[in-house]
Amino acid sequence: MGIATDSTAPPGSTETSPPPPPPRPEDPASLKVIPVRHYARWVAAAAVAVLVAQFAHGLATNPVWEWGVFGDYVLSETIVQAVGVTLQLTAYATVLGFLLGTVLAFMRLSRSPVLQTVAWTYIWIFRSIPMIVQLVFWFNLGALYQELGVGIPFGPVFWSVDSNTLIGTIGAAIIGLTLHQAAYAAEIVRGGVIAVDHGQLEAAAALGIPRLRQIRRIVLPQAMRAILPTAGNEIVGLLKGTSVVYVMAIGELFYQVQVVYGRNGRVIPLLLVATAWYVVLTSLLSVAQYYVERHFARGANRTPPPTPLQRVRRLVRDLSAAAAQRSHQPLGGTR
Repeated sequence: MGIATDSTAPPGSTETSPPPPPPRPEDPASLKVIPVRHYARWVAAAAVAVLVAQFAHGLATNPVWEWGVFGDYVLSETIVQAVGVTLQLTAYATVLGFLLGTVLAFMRLSRSPVLQTVAWTYIWIFRSIPMIVQLVFWFNLGALYQELGVGIPFGPVFWSVDSNTLIGTIGAAIIGLTLHQAAYAAEIVRGGVIAVDHGQLEAAAALGIPRLRQIRRIVLPQAMRAILPTAGNEIVGLLKGTSVVYVMAIGELFYQVQVVYGRNGRVIPLLLVATAWYVVLTSLLSVAQYYVERHFARGANRTPPPTPLQRVRRLVRDLSAAAAQRSHQPLGGTR
């Protein structure tokens, strides 16, 4: 016969009841997520928005800007021709300056002490002299050398021409801008070449590739990725630096703006015309730089990000596909 036992502990027993089970965790999807509030960021954004709104309001309401005068001159024939002169000076100085700068860069990288010394001296001198001083010097070259000729060194001259006839005002400006730009371009190119792994040249030499082909097909394509950002910045600076040639009375953009507001006294709107054109030209150069950098980055990035134009096309295509899908759906739905 079994003995029944009481499940409850008698009074005065030392036994304790088991702990309650832990609470079950709630569903993460049901939890309310409260983002961190950045109050300082909101205050800064509001302050910037107020300043931008004040500036835009001043542009629209301040009569000193004289937007009517700006509209009359921004596309006038005189200003457009001056923009053409500015672009001409920039193009010539960029092409010739970087060609000469590339030669100077490889002269500095040469093992010949004579070439190294000549290139280093050139870069040192032309980076030390302000551009405006160089332009005035080349403008007055006729006072130093009345004739320029071709002949035997330290011997007779076979052909000569008057220096002022050979080098006009535009020619003197192009020479001054080119020589000044070449000094900076040489350091930009040299920095890009140094950035290329030296093992590339050793491998090319082991394969028997000629030195000139090594530079043209191996070194420069890889160095362009390091050269282009700085070179683009330098070209933009050269575009704006062409305004210095106003001291030579060349009809570029800034000089023509000065001439116009010297006649009518509308200084602010005419300066705004020059500012608008410089902004437009700089923006176009920036776009060109973006696509050139993208072209030379193909070897390092096999799947480059889409361009802004490609993103716009993709957005339009997606919107068109979504609209076509909605138009083909039945009005009453499916059963």
